[in-house]
Amino acid sequence: MTLGISVLEAAIMGTVVAAVSPAVIVPRMLRLMESGYGINKSIPQMIMAGASVDDVFVIVLFTAFTGLAQSGTITPAHFLTIPTSIILGLLGGVIAGLVLSLLFARVHIRDSGKVVIILSVSFLLVTLEHTMTGIIGFSGLLAVMALGASIQQNKYEVSKRLSDKFSKLWVGAEVLLFVLVGATVDIGYALNAGALSIVLIVGVLLFRMIGVLVCLIGTNLNRKERIFTAFAYMPKATVQAAIGGLPLAMGLACGDIVLTVAVLSIIITAPIGAMLVDVSYKELLSRCLLQTKATGKNGGADVFLDSSDGQTGAPPILQRTHRTQ
Repeated sequence: MTLGISVLEAAIMGTVVAAVSPAVIVPRMLRLMESGYGINKSIPQMIMAGASVDDVFVIVLFTAFTGLAQSGTITPAHFLTIPTSIILGLLGGVIAGLVLSLLFARVHIRDSGKVVIILSVSFLLVTLEHTMTGIIGFSGLLAVMALGASIQQNKYEVSKRLSDKFSKLWVGAEVLLFVLVGATVDIGYALNAGALSIVLIVGVLLFRMIGVLVCLIGTNLNRKERIFTAFAYMPKATVQAAIGGLPLAMGLACGDIVLTVAVLSIIITAPIGAMLVDVSYKELLSRCLLQTKATGKNGGADVFLDSSDGQTGAPPILQRTHRTQ
């Protein structure tokens, strides 16, 4: 028994279920950093950085594969759309970000107005993707991400304020997104493909965990820390909800099964992954506590102490030194 899809359609499904959910991971990693767990080896920072790169990589591949599937036939020329989509998407996003940064520096605009402008430009970038045909491609989603990164690099304080604004917008948008995704699911189709889809998702999780463990070979992480990192890359939610229904909207034959697998991956992995992270971090990660005005051999320096072995554990970037008078 198979899902009845082609190799290209399987690649599209793979890009959909591969992404890690930043909505689940980032808040938990920030909380771990605040409480001191894993910061002696920068584990939360590593997980967040890896998840971000993972999502960029997935979006690029998803855009390329769906573009190939929509064309109907695949020729060597079609593969030129992949590098052109990446290059032009990044270039367009960076240029848009630089222009907006210059605008925000020259013209006084309320943060709410800046949010509206950024949203409008983002919609234009996504629309531009559909107007470019032939071997010259353009990734609208990648352009939007590059736009945000460009603004953050050039106007960091502004980007922090805008991030808070977008976080408030996301509270309502997230509910709307998941409701719309749920409304498009074919329940009958999901029941027919449910068992095999669950087996597929379990296989994806096992493959991902093995891949994470292999990637950590040769690092300074111990066995417990590697297991925690594998747990952290399990949850899938927002990315799957955002792109899971796009193949169906594009009229692709694999649309129903891709959406079904995306929804099931959210239902299965988001709560399990979040629970494993919440339950295991105290057992699998060491905690570093900041000791202020320590005396003795440290000579008045503020250092992080690893609670598991009492040794100085923070990397140099996290240590603060105060000379005693």
